[in-house]
Amino acid sequence: MPAFLLEVGTEDLPASFVDGALSQWRDRIPASLADVSIAPGSIEIFGTPRRLSVLLHDLPLQQADREEEIKGPPVKAAFRDGQPTKAAEGFARTQGVTIEDFEIRDTPKGEFIFINKHVPGRATAEILTELIPEWIFKLEGKRFMRWADGELRFPRPVRWLVVLIDDVVLPLTITSGSDVVTSDRRSRGHRVLHPEPVTIATAADYRETRRSAFVEVDPAVRTATIREQIKAAGLQAGGTAEINADLLAEVTNLVEWPTAVLGQFEERFSALPPEVITTVMVSHQRYFPVLNAENKTELLPNFITISNGDPSKSEIIALGNQRVIRARLADGEFFYKADCEQPLETLVPQLETITFQEDLGTVKDKVDRFTTIAARLVDRLELSADERTTIARASLLCKADLVSQMVYEFPELQGIMGEKYAIVSGESAAVAKAIVEHYLPRGADDDLPTTIAGQVVGIADRLDTLVSIFGLGLLPSGSSDPYALRRAANAIINIIWSANLQFDLNAILSEGVADFRAAHPEASPDLFAQLQAFFVQRVQTLLQDDRGVDYDFVKAVLGEDDAEYRDRALSDLLDTRDRALFLQSIRQDSTIDQIYATVNRSAKLAHKGDLATDVLDPATAVNPELFQSPAEQAVFDVLTALLPTTQTAQADRNYRLLVDALANAAPTVAEFFDGENSVLVMDSDEQIKANRLNLLGLLRNHARVLADFGAIVKPA
Repeated sequence: MPAFLLEVGTEDLPASFVDGALSQWRDRIPASLADVSIAPGSIEIFGTPRRLSVLLHDLPLQQADREEEIKGPPVKAAFRDGQPTKAAEGFARTQGVTIEDFEIRDTPKGEFIFINKHVPGRATAEILTELIPEWIFKLEGKRFMRWADGELRFPRPVRWLVVLIDDVVLPLTITSGSDVVTSDRRSRGHRVLHPEPVTIATAADYRETRRSAFVEVDPAVRTATIREQIKAAGLQAGGTAEINADLLAEVTNLVEWPTAVLGQFEERFSALPPEVITTVMVSHQRYFPVLNAENKTELLPNFITISNGDPSKSEIIALGNQRVIRARLADGEFFYKADCEQPLETLVPQLETITFQEDLGTVKDKVDRFTTIAARLVDRLELSADERTTIARASLLCKADLVSQMVYEFPELQGIMGEKYAIVSGESAAVAKAIVEHYLPRGADDDLPTTIAGQVVGIADRLDTLVSIFGLGLLPSGSSDPYALRRAANAIINIIWSANLQFDLNAILSEGVADFRAAHPEASPDLFAQLQAFFVQRVQTLLQDDRGVDYDFVKAVLGEDDAEYRDRALSDLLDTRDRALFLQSIRQDSTIDQIYATVNRSAKLAHKGDLATDVLDPATAVNPELFQSPAEQAVFDVLTALLPTTQTAQADRNYRLLVDALANAAPTVAEFFDGENSVLVMDSDEQIKANRLNLLGLLRNHARVLADFGAIVKPA
């Protein structure tokens, strides 16, 4: 069975596009082939900076024949007075059948004409030439361009096209205005090592033909080669190479025939903070640092680059790279010395020159706002005087490095340089640590702050952003979240959970909303409710996606359209987390099966009554004189015994205690419903009915201390 090759040759593509394009092809090409009933034996997708390619193995020569059922016009439109109309004749002509082939069938919309049509399979080569333009020009990405005077859009101009089935070229033309590219078997090799055209004899020879022209088309192979070469170069320097995963992925798509080149920089630059050196290397020059093999926090005066040039010219390439990094590190050295000449505190007034948001003032205004929030958090967390002093000082200084020369040149170093400059300025180690930590986590997989000062300042900063941006009505929608509000809320919740910070988020939000409204009277009256809903949504996502809690348990602790549960969830996020995780655990050990039926049945009936959900004491809600069955007294006695247990479980958050007590009560409640002395809850006497509904409402309320069982899916 034949092999098929498509190679789309271009000018150098952005590294980020290559990864995205290959990912899209891995999804779309198999799906598009399945849609036309073509099933290759295997599919390989390749990409380099200058080409995207797909290799299909063991293709059928043509589609299989198939039978199609085709619906035609309504009978009343196809025939008139027993004779076929033009509609019927046109349908028959279009489908290549005769009127005698028509079959009349009843449908919900009346009688229609149907035909069963034998469709012979088309040649695979013919179908592929139709699919290829869609594969190429339906790729999505950023910053597409037009070239020549045409309308085609792609990240870079298409310069050649190889389309082969075995050794046969399939005809295909791509036209962008006056620029015409026709399919051929001629490709191009490495720009430096093999500038001559390359002829690909057959599709199956693709990878070997490419390698003979110094092009490794398989990104996985290039990645492995680069990794091994970097490790070897690090050992050559007497250290250990630090391989940043994102940088490795990027350079993989910047080269076709990689060569690791070892370079060095002057020892004097080692006096710079290591973060400055690695930022220059990794973020700006795409170099890999080399660490001291015995002390991984110490950088050696070396770097490793991945060249796409001639390996025999590695020494010349290294010298060129050394000149570039020398200039960049010299800039960093100048900025660092200049910044260290003045205390960090002197930079704070300059924050007035940076706009945070047009309607929210400067960064200095923002610092003032979240300093107030941080002070409130200190009060609610009942922190010590020393902690209060540290947090106040860190709040004042944490944004000061934004106006330093170093951070102006290297924005990635915000917070990191703030910590360095705080130490140089004589600030305490706790203040310096809080400055860098208040930015954590910077992303989903980043570390969380470890100090109470870093945690409080980080939460306060993000709360100010959320309240202020929501207050302006700039809520996230769909995938649009320009102020990273989802990430900010996730960070707040994760910090609270990781550090077990006990405070009422509702109260802090309410105070923040009041402050915002005082400054912006036109703010939406729904601002507090919007923030609550947003945080509840974030809690739901984090519990389900990060903590692995089943969706129904998440709803059971957050409530569905239940203001009481929503308020409870945000007023005590630690309790919300613990209840959700506990519910997950009792599903896994099947304990929930022992209580689900009786609690859920009680809750559904209790909904017909009017007992408030916070009532737990039977003595205040039930009149034993109205009992007409021993089953009622038995449930009353169980609820009376349950009260102190529930109160203890609630106070100590010992929900196992509550569940065990509910499990012990379950047989008595079951007897109330279905036993020998069972009762009809919905009695014709309103007083008796209300009394019985209150009994069930009390059981529901005790269970609600843990969760809303009405939201829980019945155990299998």
